[in-house]
Amino acid sequence: MDEINNQQAIDILNEIMEAELAGVVRYSHYALMVYGFNRIPIVEWMKSNASEGLMHAQRAGELVTMMGGHPSLKIGSLLETEQHDIGDILRESLEHERSVLDMYHKLLGQAMSSNSILLEEYAREMITAETLHLDEVNKMLRSPGEIEVFKP
Repeated sequence: MDEINNQQAIDILNEIMEAELAGVVRYSHYALMVYGFNRIPIVEWMKSNASEGLMHAQRAGELVTMMGGHPSLKIGSLLETEQHDIGDILRESLEHERSVLDMYHKLLGQAMSSNSILLEEYAREMITAETLHLDEVNKMLRSPGEIEVFKP
């Protein structure tokens, strides 16, 4: 991997790190804002996603330092919509997860053009994880018995 491609990969990894950290904050906030009789399992799911996002951010940061870069101290976009209905929260989550998935696809393209097997395997693993997570959120947005994919 040459120096130019190395910097491009580092930039994408920092972008991923920032987005994953924003997810930590987002899911932690969501967990506080869930009310109703289904609160406990939903809050646990939100907290689990916050923990997972932190692990994802740390992995991206480790790759940044491995490549000789400096991990970002920034956090991605955090817009407060003031919408706290569980459906609204899940739709916001779906949007966030799609944007993170796009970043991993961007990293995969960079890794493939740079012939970096390490980054390619990492990107593929994360794309799989994020796709499964998107599917989970999508299923949560469906009404019981509905099999069609949720489309916002």
